[in-house]
Amino acid sequence: MTTVLPTLVPRLAFRGPSSPAAVALLLHGGREHSRQPASARQPAPLRMVPFALTLLRTGRRHRLAVGTLGYRYRGWNGEEASPVPDALWALDQVRHRWPEVPVVLVGHSMGARTALRVAGDAQVRGVAALAAWVPRGEPVDQLAGRRLLVMHGADDRTVPAKWSASYAERARAVAARVDHISVPGEGHAMLRHPGLWHRRVAQFTLDCLGTPTHP
Repeated sequence: MTTVLPTLVPRLAFRGPSSPAAVALLLHGGREHSRQPASARQPAPLRMVPFALTLLRTGRRHRLAVGTLGYRYRGWNGEEASPVPDALWALDQVRHRWPEVPVVLVGHSMGARTALRVAGDAQVRGVAALAAWVPRGEPVDQLAGRRLLVMHGADDRTVPAKWSASYAERARAVAARVDHISVPGEGHAMLRHPGLWHRRVAQFTLDCLGTPTHP
């Protein structure tokens, strides 16, 4: 008897105005290798919830919608780069709903790597790469004309902070602007100074959209 495995599909949910002026798309972290289905109840997606709430609050008067993407798989999975097609699909969904609306990508760890990979999409204006898992050799050319925020905890024991620093330096050659912030005493999960991360990402997002604020 042949067992037929269920087909996994990515999940995308939006909160905020039905006719937004801009979209922030949140991409959660994951594992280097895992075929386990990703779930909204896992720690990595849950860590993005406060970012979504902060963005909704600070972006309300600017008609900012916030999308959260759930991947098919929990892992990156080598050359397959499993979350990348999921993120491209999500951007296609944004384009179908709201053509030409500007998008800012916010990614943590594996999600930051994913966000950077898909930043060449025509609607993307900027990327907030948080504790980014960016091994040597990650491409930067797709960031041409985009704004980039790179934040990394100085005490991160999961992903070396120097990886983010090196990536940011290479990105300066092509990106419209690169802001690199090292957070003293912070680890990979961004839990020691959470408010700093949430506020800085919200400020960066609105700055990318031409609506500066200081939440």
